[in-house]
Amino acid sequence: MVVHDTSGIWYMMVAFAGLGLVVIGGLLIVMRRRHKYQPNLIGALIGAMLCFLLLEALPALT
Repeated sequence: MVVHDTSGIWYMMVAFAGLGLVVIGGLLIVMRRRHKYQPNLIGALIGAMLCFLLLEALPALT
C-alpha cells in the first residue's frame, strides 16, 4: 500500500500501534491466566518490549 499523504502515515501508525496493543495485551492476559506469572515478570516483559521499540523504531521514524 502506497501512502502519498502525510496524514495517512499517522493514521496507519496509530492503527498498527492499537493493533499491537491489543495483541500484546491479549498475550499477556493469556500468559497470566495459564501460567500464573507474577505481575513483576509481566511488567519486566512490557519494559523489554518498550525498550526494543524505542531502540529500533524511533530511529526509523526520525
